[in-house]
Amino acid sequence: MEPGIDKLLENPYAASLVFVSVTVLSLIVFLSLFELVTKYKCWDEIRKGNVAVAMATGGKIFGICNIFRFSIESNDSIYQSLIWGAYGFIILLVAYFLFEFLTPVFRIDEEIARDNRAVGLIAMVISIALSYVIGATVIIN
Repeated sequence: MEPGIDKLLENPYAASLVFVSVTVLSLIVFLSLFELVTKYKCWDEIRKGNVAVAMATGGKIFGICNIFRFSIESNDSIYQSLIWGAYGFIILLVAYFLFEFLTPVFRIDEEIARDNRAVGLIAMVISIALSYVIGATVIIN
């Protein structure tokens, strides 16, 4: 790690600001990646009042932030936290594809785009629940 950053992270207020800033920037990047893989445009649908999309997106936001919470808590450096947070996001993204694949009776994205709130709720809960499991694996390392 760079000596300047090490010195900066010794101050708890500065460290808090750095970790939150990195998490927010990562959240923006990761939500953009989710936006690329869904068949709907999250923020356009939320603007229209699509509650199912809002729930699914909220679950993704919570899931990503929760993974970073575990990552920050269990790593000494901002770099390790970022690596483990990104790794956790990749697992969450793979889980999203598995959820879509393991539900062959209907297309998850299409149902969420149609404001099927039951599917949106399940998508939200899956993202939140898996973030705890993923976070537990981050603590192990």
